[in-house]
Amino acid sequence: MRKVRLIITDQQWEILAEILKRVKRPDGCPPQLSNRMFIEAVLYLARTGAPWRDLPDCFGKWDAVYNRFRRWEKSGVWQGLWEELQSKKFKKAAKLFVDSTIVKAHQHAAGSLKKTAGKTHRLWDVLGVA
Repeated sequence: MRKVRLIITDQQWEILAEILKRVKRPDGCPPQLSNRMFIEAVLYLARTGAPWRDLPDCFGKWDAVYNRFRRWEKSGVWQGLWEELQSKKFKKAAKLFVDSTIVKAHQHAAGSLKKTAGKTHRLWDVLGVA
């Protein structure tokens, strides 16, 4: 099992834990992975751009983390967390900047022309359209 650098400090976690108490429902079976490590796993994926299946073992099974992420999305936990962080109390979280240095697109999303862009289609030849 490889070590992974965690980024949430104890002070930051105290704030996040308090917010999660307000936005997350307390019912259900407690998960094996703590909320802190779950958020660390999501941040790890966002930071590295790794696919879900490449999530390090220290975060548990990748599919459990993925399913929990989707449940939080569906139930509005992520939205509630973000809205709470938008309050005047958290001025640094009020702006989010996303650019190509932190979000990588797949090579096929580059928008380049196809290799056949300059060629006419066979159908055009049959129809006599040029």
